[in-house]
Amino acid sequence: MPRLTRWLVKTALLCFVLGLVLGAAMQLRPLARAFPALAAAWPGYVHLLTVGWVTQLIMGVAYWLFPRADRSRPPPSEAVGWAAYAALNAGLLLRLAAEPAASLDPATPLRWLLPLSGMLQLAAACGFALLLWPRVRERGAER
Repeated sequence: MPRLTRWLVKTALLCFVLGLVLGAAMQLRPLARAFPALAAAWPGYVHLLTVGWVTQLIMGVAYWLFPRADRSRPPPSEAVGWAAYAALNAGLLLRLAAEPAASLDPATPLRWLLPLSGMLQLAAACGFALLLWPRVRERGAER
């Protein structure tokens, strides 16, 4: 199993557990009253499970299982995959920090991290698509 796959899958599992812990914490009324940011954590919870868990797991398994590119075209460097991994998780962390802050105080300077987080996640998606594109070929295509 490629090292990039292992990191994507392990990080996905971490996001899965963190997402479920955050979801449980949001349901505990005394805890939610004590920490108002928990009430504003719903978008972060959804992102942890959809982007952090599901998307990252799919990316890791796809990178592992898709056939290697043929020799007629050199594949993109694995560094593209590592950059996508870093951008995806940096965007996720920025969203987790900025979303509750922006919900609780719309004037906070942290609200500018939200567009940045979205751009990082978009860059990650584009980078990962670039990495896998040469691996997608027709059935029975020449090697």
